Amino acid sequence: MINLYNTHIENLSIHRVGNKSRNEAIFLSEQTYNLNDYKLVTEIFDNPSSVHDVSKKITKHLFEQSNHPHIKNGEVYVTYLTHLNIDNTIVDAVGIFKSEIQSDFMQFEEKGTTLEMILQQGISLNKLDKGCLIFNHKKEEGYKILSVDSNRYDARYWLEHFLSVDAFEDENFITKKYLKFCQGFAKDVVFPAEDKKEEVMFMNRSVNYFAKNDQFEESNFLNEVLDNPDLIPEFKNYKVDKGEKYSIEDVTTFPIANAAVSDARKSIKNVINLDTHIQIKMDFINPESAEKYVEKGWDEEKQMYYYLVYFNKEQKS
Repeated sequence: MINLYNTHIENLSIHRVGNKSRNEAIFLSEQTYNLNDYKLVTEIFDNPSSVHDVSKKITKHLFEQSNHPHIKNGEVYVTYLTHLNIDNTIVDAVGIFKSEIQSDFMQFEEKGTTLEMILQQGISLNKLDKGCLIFNHKKEEGYKILSVDSNRYDARYWLEHFLSVDAFEDENFITKKYLKFCQGFAKDVVFPAEDKKEEVMFMNRSVNYFAKNDQFEESNFLNEVLDNPDLIPEFKNYKVDKGEKYSIEDVTTFPIANAAVSDARKSIKNVINLDTHIQIKMDFINPESAEKYVEKGWDEEKQMYYYLVYFNKEQKS
């Protein structure tokens, strides 16, 4: 948990970094802005007065990683923050932010009896393009970092090439990764072996297992969510093949993070799309409805599959 209530910005350095592959320049400010890789950050934590000089090194390091043509130029902000509360511990932090996308905005100016409209471009304060907070916390583990990247076209450039960070493998991380793994299994194994309905139903049951349990236990999970027992060895084989990709190869039990389950529920598709331009939407909250009231069959006369849906009455929108 992070508390920024008493946080104070000690200083702020602003530079501009271009795209190296397009021969765009780098601009380094000579002084800090006036305010009322981890070795670089360590320099700041060891000697906070060096933050502006180190901010130039940080910006140069970012410039060296700006080789992909999709990477946008923009302003880089480096700031030293004090009195942050993380895990009930008061620490300092270094903030590194980059603004990339400029938005149009209107300015109005009175000229005599006329109000003139001026179109300008600037940086929106409502959305951060890229940023991270590096906390002077758990140094022996490489510091704790919070990172955000709103522009996904160059995610590896920011996280991997510039920050060189690994995700903290807590229960939130593992819950997300395991549900992602289940999505892969549903698509690659359940759908070919069964059908689209069973793919959706497997994910319905998986999400509901995570939602109603505080602790994940793999054998219990498989017995509960896989209707077809023949798919249990298929699941284990898929985990051998794909587990490392999802960072869950050795995971069989872990505490379940409710926030990660809620996020997954929003992102997992629960719709069967048919080639006749009809959609059937399943309910994640009540998956037993699909089990009881939706049947799949084959019509010999039409030589087509069909879904038979039972109901008592139509509901108003």
